[in-house]
Amino acid sequence: MKKKEKIIIGRKDKATFPEWNLEDIPIKMDTGAYTSAIHYQSLQQKEVNGKKVLVFKLLDKTHPQYNDKEFYAEHYKEKKVKNSFGGSEKRFVIATTIKLFDKIYPIELSLSKRGEMRFPILIGRKFLIGKFIVDSSKNDLSFKQENKQK
Repeated sequence: MKKKEKIIIGRKDKATFPEWNLEDIPIKMDTGAYTSAIHYQSLQQKEVNGKKVLVFKLLDKTHPQYNDKEFYAEHYKEKKVKNSFGGSEKRFVIATTIKLFDKIYPIELSLSKRGEMRFPILIGRKFLIGKFIVDSSKNDLSFKQENKQK
């Protein structure tokens, strides 16, 4: 059986989230985290046409791509996640897609208040395992490859 070739990714990069029309968003690989996380500005559960829907705004007003747009997720779950301080907290987790190295992958992201953090998105082991090898001496490998092809 042939082993799947893993792609080398740097410790930070820029990714596109096609379903949300967000391009070149700074991401940081976090091999110490199991789940991936994205910063949200506001969040609430609403009932729309008899269904529970999660309504949220991504990024924050200081981010160049923040546009005050509301995003909706019908398929989401609430999960206990360990935070960076070792405690656990309940977070909403949503499924979307991420584009890296000109390929679109499914990804689950927990919604987290990361306003004071340098990177609005952390990519955890659950997403990286089986696809990527992180080289902490490299940066923007996907971003550079995609821009070279334009």
